Amino acid sequence: MTIKRSLLTALAGVSLLGGVAVAQPAPAPTRIRGTIDRIDGDILSIKPRSGPDVSVRLNADARIVGVKKAELSDVQSGSYIGTATVPQPDGTARALEVTVFPPNLKGLGEGSYAYDLGGNSTMTNGTIGDLVVSSGRVMTVHYNGRGTGEKKIFVPEDVPIVLLDPTATRALLTVGAHVTVTPVKAADGSLTAGSIAVGENGLTPPM
Repeated sequence: MTIKRSLLTALAGVSLLGGVAVAQPAPAPTRIRGTIDRIDGDILSIKPRSGPDVSVRLNADARIVGVKKAELSDVQSGSYIGTATVPQPDGTARALEVTVFPPNLKGLGEGSYAYDLGGNSTMTNGTIGDLVVSSGRVMTVHYNGRGTGEKKIFVPEDVPIVLLDPTATRALLTVGAHVTVTPVKAADGSLTAGSIAVGENGLTPPM
């Protein structure tokens, strides 16, 4: 589930300018998952699922994406989806969540790569080839980008399935809203929101 690659990873590293190494902001926590506890101007105080509250600045260019409840029937052949999975003994993968992208976000974050939703979890963004519901709720996802290939994924009945709403605005960011924030860490240690996925109608973003 996921958003454009630049929204899925924090910026970090070293750049060379005129032969001089210039330190860039340190890596931020990969994602902050929790509930908005307080809003003070552009500063969001988030109560994470564990640990102390975290303050995150919301800049004007932060991408805000709404997250809506969906069903497996919303996943069809040709749909572009993201899914966090864990490996199964038979070589297939088991979905932890499934996120359906709107058509205008097709191709964003495409590939299969390590994720932070449990041990050995992987995020795979790609296009649905086959979807077999009657004989086991198994979907085949084809991807390019960070790796090229396909993955067969079993979707248990209790796994959350959601749709992304790219038209969401700051109006959704209210006290009590459930969010997943991809932060960028500045040199002074402060955090800025690169992107925010916010659940609509009390939904908790599963990605």
